[in-house]
Amino acid sequence: MGIVVSLLNHKGGVGKTTSAINIGAGLVELGKRVLLIDLDPQANLTISLGIPRQRSTIYEALRGESELVAYTHKPNLDIVTSSLDLSGAEMELINEAGREFILRELLGQVVDDYDYILIDCPPSLGLLTLNALTSSRYVLIPLQTEFLAVQGLAKIKQVIDKVRFRLNKQVEMAGVIATMYDSRRVLNRDVVDTIHKYFGDKVFNTYVRDNVALAEAPAQRKDIFEYSPKSSGAQDYLDLSREFLDRVENGMSAAAPTQREQEA
Repeated sequence: MGIVVSLLNHKGGVGKTTSAINIGAGLVELGKRVLLIDLDPQANLTISLGIPRQRSTIYEALRGESELVAYTHKPNLDIVTSSLDLSGAEMELINEAGREFILRELLGQVVDDYDYILIDCPPSLGLLTLNALTSSRYVLIPLQTEFLAVQGLAKIKQVIDKVRFRLNKQVEMAGVIATMYDSRRVLNRDVVDTIHKYFGDKVFNTYVRDNVALAEAPAQRKDIFEYSPKSSGAQDYLDLSREFLDRVENGMSAAAPTQREQEA
């Protein structure tokens, strides 16, 4: 049975979609079969991979008009696409019975077809995100290493704890991903120290360095391994994917105590 993972941060611009795409692609590089679900009405994941508008998107599936229909981006990497229509889903589903469990029921149809299912959540803590958390075994929190990005981390943890208590006893935080990291910047190092104090060994040892190739890849409609496989971005996301697998396959055992400082 596939493992469902949500990538969540209610602040935009922290590398959430970039991480969803490239962790998914990294897992494929490591021999896994992966499904990405674009649960963001902005459809940034869909656009970043150059997927044309599909007749059946996550919006139609949530409304009960279709099953989950996956688009094959490349071997072992499928995508359930999004569209701007999804922006109305929260209002349209508000009176549905069991509205928090709609996505979980949909995933039951495909969970055995993949090793990992990664959900790119919207930058909010509304009904769509609640559906993702109710469906997930693990949560990943990408965090830009800037001061404002740290604000609100406690709120995210509270939401995860409430979902675990009320809706999904299995969900837990797999870790915090430091993104856009430059070891030369004192602020970046200070932010990493701050999140270590709050989250301890939940912070991944692999920091995703600030790398122009990660920003260029969506313009070419490619993941980082297709666009620039020798870049630091590709190295970091492959290392991160490997570290994530190690944590999950070892039952979320504590990470190594020594942090790997990477050269920018």
